[in-house]
Amino acid sequence: MRLKGLGVSAGVGVGTAVVLHRASGDLGFSVPARRVPREIERLQAARTAAREQISHIKDRIASSAGAEHAYLFDAQLLMLDDRMLIDRAIEIIRNHLVNAETALQRTLEEISALFDKGDDPYLRERRGDVSDVVGRLSGNLRAGGDPLAFVRELEGPLVLVADELTPSIIAQLDWHRLAALVSDEGSWTYHTAILARSIRIPAVAGLRNASAVIAPGALVAVDGTTGEVIVGPDEATIAEIRARGRQRAQFEESLDEFRRLPGVTADGVAIRLEANIESPDDAPRAHERGADGIGLFRSEFLLAAGGQAALAEEAQYLAYRQLVTGAAPAAVTIRTFDVSQAQMPIEQVGFDGSRSPLGLRGIRLSLAMDDIFQAQLRALLRAASHGSMRIMFPFVSSVEELRAAREAVARAAASLRARGIDVPRVPTGVMIEVPSAAITADLLAAEADFFAIGTNDLIQYCLAVDRTDDRVSRLYEPLHPAILRMLRNVARAGRRRHIRVSVCGEMAADPVLLTLLVGLGVTEFSMSPTAIPLAKQVLRDLNAADVTRVAARALRAATAADVEKELTTFLAPQPVK
Repeated sequence: MRLKGLGVSAGVGVGTAVVLHRASGDLGFSVPARRVPREIERLQAARTAAREQISHIKDRIASSAGAEHAYLFDAQLLMLDDRMLIDRAIEIIRNHLVNAETALQRTLEEISALFDKGDDPYLRERRGDVSDVVGRLSGNLRAGGDPLAFVRELEGPLVLVADELTPSIIAQLDWHRLAALVSDEGSWTYHTAILARSIRIPAVAGLRNASAVIAPGALVAVDGTTGEVIVGPDEATIAEIRARGRQRAQFEESLDEFRRLPGVTADGVAIRLEANIESPDDAPRAHERGADGIGLFRSEFLLAAGGQAALAEEAQYLAYRQLVTGAAPAAVTIRTFDVSQAQMPIEQVGFDGSRSPLGLRGIRLSLAMDDIFQAQLRALLRAASHGSMRIMFPFVSSVEELRAAREAVARAAASLRARGIDVPRVPTGVMIEVPSAAITADLLAAEADFFAIGTNDLIQYCLAVDRTDDRVSRLYEPLHPAILRMLRNVARAGRRRHIRVSVCGEMAADPVLLTLLVGLGVTEFSMSPTAIPLAKQVLRDLNAADVTRVAARALRAATAADVEKELTTFLAPQPVK
């Protein structure tokens, strides 16, 4: 079976499928024979718990509504002992070597198919009762522990297939055993896609139904460049896929010579190329890829990996200290937590937990949760004494928010001084990713020490396109005239106030778009470490004066297609005379 999606992280991977349905929490995977007794034990424990739960419900209904209504639950109790359910699920575990959740789901599908074939309406209606019982059993299995803990015990290589993949899920897994990632949802600028590129794991997104049609334990081959996913590939197909991988590896090796070269255009304009990273351990690797520093450290990944314990000041301080010392003498820019309240690993009274991308997130959430924000700022200021650091605030939409954030930094510094801790002066800046910030960049520049343009969010909010929704992701257009004008506006505001301006979104990692950004006057970029050697190669073939003229023509273009035409014409190989 061949599926076609959107390749969002280049490379190829072949492995055994682990299937995650995030909405329901179900996780399906194959298990080694030695683990079969454990899976059967889990299923039996879930049945025991279900029997107690249903009996309790039956007694409560009998006492409140009458015994004549409690018979409905007698049927469910009988189902727990029916050979077609639990015994069949155990048989599937033994014969197909899958986990209990997968066996239950397959059993439900078999029973439902039998009911659908019958002519008796009463029997067809019983399908709902079976589904209710299976749902209860599955819930009990999930309550028995973290399903990802089981995955950590599986032998790789693994291909993680999900209806929706979040960075927090990936952060909890051993990346070295992941061959590839496959997701029903998502696009090129999906946060998970960005993470996959950063940790160099092949990934395909926007497949719509991969998690429904790929069976747990199936052998899967993934090409993150073409977006092809092959289920049950034969040896010839696997050989072909791996040959593609070797070709890409050879191409990357050919770029090695550029890693140690400075970022500079053909006419001598210096370009600073920094790295986007998620873990303190990534700093030395970024340096190896030729990064001039760390332009974006996504501090929220500490929460994804460490949970509530990661919120503690001391835990954060140790992580930030490792980061700045690992990157030294290069500078590090650390973004404060860019999460929604629902993604914060605590329960907070007074918040509704909305997942809306336009809700309480970024600097808004930090200002609303002052104790958590103060702990992070104290940890950052303490770590700043160990190296060169800048603090960046995400999702700023106004000067008022910037002032409130800077005041919070001042309070954190004062509290540290009261503890006898010396606090260095740390530059604070703004991530420009909201249209209101881009439009008022001149006002923000008067009070910020630096700007970093987050093109991923800026594009989606400016164009009203949800970049995680593959149905409209085609409208996510970096070359839209409105985006170019916003970028020019921010770059100009920075130059006039003599503050540094960088681009740290995915536009920076695209060689074609990098050309345009240099033409718009941007000379600092932060990108995935793996993209830096290619960026240096591209820059060394560019003439900054020429791309400035191309950008000027692009700014006069009426459509994204017209902008693309200007770039294509400029970048097209010239005929040999």
